[in-house]
Amino acid sequence: MSREILLGDEAVGLGAIHSGMSGVYAYPGTPSTEIFEFVERTTKKAGNVHAFWSTNEKVAYEEALGMSWAGKRALVCMKHVGLNVAADAFMNSAVTGTNGGLVLAVADDPGMHSSQNEQDSRYFAQFALIPCFEPRNQQECYDMMFEAFDMSEELALPVMIRLVTRIAHSRAGVQTRPGREQNPLNPSRDNKKWTLLPANARVQYAHLTEKQPVLLQRSEASSHNELVLAGKKGIIACGLAENYFRENVADGDYSVLSIRQYPVPAGKIRELVDYVDELLILEDGYPLVESMIRGLFGLAGVKVQGRMTGEVPRTGELDPDIVRAALGLAPLPAAHQPATDLANRPPALCKGCPHTDSFRALNEALNIFDNPQVFSDIGCYT
Repeated sequence: MSREILLGDEAVGLGAIHSGMSGVYAYPGTPSTEIFEFVERTTKKAGNVHAFWSTNEKVAYEEALGMSWAGKRALVCMKHVGLNVAADAFMNSAVTGTNGGLVLAVADDPGMHSSQNEQDSRYFAQFALIPCFEPRNQQECYDMMFEAFDMSEELALPVMIRLVTRIAHSRAGVQTRPGREQNPLNPSRDNKKWTLLPANARVQYAHLTEKQPVLLQRSEASSHNELVLAGKKGIIACGLAENYFRENVADGDYSVLSIRQYPVPAGKIRELVDYVDELLILEDGYPLVESMIRGLFGLAGVKVQGRMTGEVPRTGELDPDIVRAALGLAPLPAAHQPATDLANRPPALCKGCPHTDSFRALNEALNIFDNPQVFSDIGCYT
């Protein structure tokens, strides 16, 4: 065991290596890129992990799923909008199920630092009926990989690890543990599971729905979903949001539910709601938990606050100051911001990116027209 200083992305990668992963597949995109880069760099000398960039996110997911069906553990990485590209393979993998452990590490980008939207991948996990972990720090990024791979194999389901930019791209100390051996090659011979003809798919989908009570039981019992009852003002903090809450309130008269494993622990939420008079919900992303609690007609007897009511901004990422304002606390003195006249440095396409050549070729072909317009993909960055 050792202690290492790692990015959240790197902690995910190292956790996967130590969990006995045999392959990692990805398509680059901020803030997820460093996961693959770390695994490739760390395992290159030993050569015991299959690590290659894929053509796109769908191909990456299918390659990882194929390795899972062969009995090996596989990690697939992408940013949140990349999951749109992989959605067909992703949704159907929940129905086919897995053999070796399959973990999807998806990095969301609240605030759109390098993205065209700030969609929340927890909705995809809910949509596909699969488990999801949401680490609040780099240590949990590492530790949750062990749990995710084990859970994937126990339940024969893909498991999602949902990161956000501030976790993915910040560093902290991580205590590592001894790694496990990779799975032996053990391909499943149950071909009907992997072939989703309607007759097979109906059977497999029934199996998926039958697993839902087990997922909920695990979520209710999970140490990642901690409930402490104290004062009559309640806080639900999801993932990283708990850090921002703790930065502002070391000791306070609050009842707090920390949620870092999904599906949402309905029993613990009910216990909290029955105890408090008002409830503030902190989520670094869309108001998933808030909308579930609020429902169509609100929650009788409890004042629910969050992104949907304006106490927390409806868009953008959270930070300690935003959470402090939502708690009704006076702002802290701000550090002096030095005036600068530095030129803007917007993101650029990497050297050798094929999108650059495609863009130039299209412009050259259209030079014969007046005022031509070229529409194309922007690659990894906006």
